[in-house]
Amino acid sequence: MKGLYTVLLLVMSNTFMTIAWYGHLKLRTMTRFENLSLFAVILLSWGIAFFEYSLQVPANRIGFRENGGPFSLIELKVIQEVISILVFTGFTLIVFKSEQFRLNHLIGFGFLILAVYFIFKK
Repeated sequence: MKGLYTVLLLVMSNTFMTIAWYGHLKLRTMTRFENLSLFAVILLSWGIAFFEYSLQVPANRIGFRENGGPFSLIELKVIQEVISILVFTGFTLIVFKSEQFRLNHLIGFGFLILAVYFIFKK
């Protein structure tokens, strides 16, 4: 159960992270936000990132083997990176319609899945 909680918290955390890191790139297309200064965009991103950290830290504490969780530190990081790329890809395809998912991206994801396999192989 701790593994499932960890993964769910990481998915939510990475959703906020992706919005904080890349969502501001879409703000210029919204009339209400088109004239925000860089400083205002940074503050907005920090505000969103607060929620990312509020989920990321508990996910790592719950999931870490030395805290009673099922994952080693390396496994936690690999899970986080794979979730991050999946969330980013979904976000990009939904929010930025000009981006395309190509065969080389699919092949790259295949290699990431192989990396996860080897990281978790005992």
